[in-house]
Amino acid sequence: MDVRVVRTDQPIYVDLDGTLIRTDLLWESVFLLARQNPLSLWRLPLWAMKGKAVLKAELARCIEFDASLLPYRQEVVEELRRARADGRRIVLATGANEVLAHAVAEHLDLFDAVMASDDAVNLTAERKLERIASIEHPDGFGYYGNSHDDVCLLDAAAAPVVVAPDRQVAQWQRGSGAPVIARDGGGLRPYLKAMRPHQWMKNLLIFVPLVMAHEFLNLPMVLDGLLAFVSFSAAASSVYLVNDLLDLTADRRHKTKRNRPFASGAVPIPGGLALAAGLLCSSFAIAALLPVAFLAMLCSYLVMTTAYSVFIKRMLLIDVIVLAALYTVRIIAGAMAADVEVSFWLLAFSIFFFLSLALVKRFTELQDFGGGAHRSKTGRGYVDVDLETIGQAGMASGFAAVTVLALYVDSSEVRHLYGEPRMMWLLCPLVLYIIVRIWILARRDQMHDDPVVFILRDWRSQIMIALGALMLLVSAYV
Repeated sequence: MDVRVVRTDQPIYVDLDGTLIRTDLLWESVFLLARQNPLSLWRLPLWAMKGKAVLKAELARCIEFDASLLPYRQEVVEELRRARADGRRIVLATGANEVLAHAVAEHLDLFDAVMASDDAVNLTAERKLERIASIEHPDGFGYYGNSHDDVCLLDAAAAPVVVAPDRQVAQWQRGSGAPVIARDGGGLRPYLKAMRPHQWMKNLLIFVPLVMAHEFLNLPMVLDGLLAFVSFSAAASSVYLVNDLLDLTADRRHKTKRNRPFASGAVPIPGGLALAAGLLCSSFAIAALLPVAFLAMLCSYLVMTTAYSVFIKRMLLIDVIVLAALYTVRIIAGAMAADVEVSFWLLAFSIFFFLSLALVKRFTELQDFGGGAHRSKTGRGYVDVDLETIGQAGMASGFAAVTVLALYVDSSEVRHLYGEPRMMWLLCPLVLYIIVRIWILARRDQMHDDPVVFILRDWRSQIMIALGALMLLVSAYV
C-alpha cells in the first residue's frame, strides 16, 4: 500500500458505503426491512417518489440496525486509527442516513464528527463536497472514497486515498497516481460461490423416479431429466442468492456463514440481484422445453422455497416439514419431466427420510450457536433447550423412513418390478446405517451444516449408496 506523507493538521473525511464497509447501507436497509417487516415493503415506491433522502430516512426508522455486524474494511479502519493517533481529525462523511451513520461512528469510536444524509438532503457527490467546502481547511483535507460519486471529492482533496475503486474511480486513480487501499479483485469467483453449485447435487433426486421405473437407459427420458436438473439448479441458485440477502444479519452472527459472499461483502447486493434474475429467466427458458407439469412443479418449488426464505424458516417445526417437502418436490418434478409415474411408497419414504435430514440441519445450527441460543440470535424458531427434542424427532423420523422402505419391499409392486425382490431387504440396513451415522456425527458436532450435501460427499455414505444401487440392479435383472 502506498500512502503519501501529509500534514497532521489536515482533517480526513471518510466515505462509508463501499469505502469503510464492503457493502451499501441503502441496499442493506431494504433487505433488513424485508426480513424484519415484509408487510412494509409496499411503502418503498412511495418513499422513493419523495426522493432518496426520504427513502433512506424512512428505512432507517423502520429497521433494527446493528452496526457491529457490518463487514468493515479492517485495513481502512487500521489506517484511520493510525492517522488519528498522529493527531489528525477524522470525520465520517456519508450519503447514508444520519441514524445509521451515528450508529457506525458509535460502534467504531473512531470519528470526531459525522456528516450524513437527513430527511431533506441526500449527502452525496457535489452536495457532500459543498458541505465539506463550507468548513475552512487552510491546508486542505484528505478524503477516502471508492465510487463515481466520490470523484469530485477526490479531485478536490489535497490528500485523496482511493479504496476498492469502481471503474470510474480506478480510471481517475490511474491518472492522478493517488494511493490505493484494498483493491477488490475477486472477479467471478465470489459470484460462483454465492450460487452454491455444490448444492446442485440435491437436484440429482430428479433422476430417482427414472431409476425406480427402470428407464435409466431410455435416452430421451435421460435427456429430459438432464434438462430438468439444469432448470432446477438455476432456479435453486437464484433462490439461494435471495435467501442469503434476507439472511445477512443471521449469517454475520454465524461462525462460518459470516464468510458467505454477501455477508462478507465480497459480492455487492445489486450484482447478486442481477445474477438471481438471470438465473431465474434461464431456468424458465429451459423448463419451457419440458412438459407443462414440470413447469408447474418448478413454480410450486419456487413459491414454497420463497415462502420458506421469507417467513417459514422462522416457524417452529413448520420449517423442517417444508424443507422435507422441497426435497420431495424434486422427485415429483423428475417424474413429471420424464413422464413416469411416481409411487406412493417413494413419496412416503422421501418425506420421512428428508424430514430426518432437515432436523439434522436444525440440530447442527442450534448446536453451533451453543448455550443461550434464542430466536433473535438464531433467526429460527428454536432455542437451546430444544436440542434434545430435535434429536429425538430426527431419529424417529429416520426410523419411520426405514419402516416405509421395509413395507415397500414386501409389497406387490416390488414383486412385479423385481425378479428377485428378497435382495431388496438389504436396502434397509444400508439406509439405517446412513441415518444413524449422520445423527451420531451431528451429536459429536462433526456434521456439515447441510446433511444432504454431506451424504453425497462422504465416502462411507457413497459406498452405502453404491451398494444400494447394486442391490436394485441385481434384484431387477437376476
